[in-house]
Amino acid sequence: MRHRKKTVKLGRTSAHRNELLANQVCALIDNKRIKTTIQKAKATRSLAEKMITLGKKGTLAARRQAISTLKNEKSVKELFDAVAPTFADRNGGYTRIIKLGRRISDSSEMVLLEWVDTVVAAPAAVAEVVAEEEVAAAE
Repeated sequence: MRHRKKTVKLGRTSAHRNELLANQVCALIDNKRIKTTIQKAKATRSLAEKMITLGKKGTLAARRQAISTLKNEKSVKELFDAVAPTFADRNGGYTRIIKLGRRISDSSEMVLLEWVDTVVAAPAAVAEVVAEEEVAAAE
């Protein structure tokens, strides 16, 4: 019986599962939406919401904890600078799951996992892109 079992195993070892979920969250942060199976999406949603909560805290300890979990400093920087401020006034429920139907090859239920609010790029990232465009235009 699976009473009080919180973790979904996804048919993987614990290390493989943790890396999978970290990679899924990084992809969600970078691409704003990902297409995956429903079970992976539900497991990823849990970790993504925890990372947003860390991002909203904004402390150095929270940043280090996020880096320890995600193992991708670029994604953590994007999380803390652009994604988390978008959800500053929201108390949870940062993601949505949209069902897409079944995959043809193995009939797995496919879903789209995305942020509830539109995430805009961080001001520093926008400034860098504008500066690069100005340099290119000057040449």
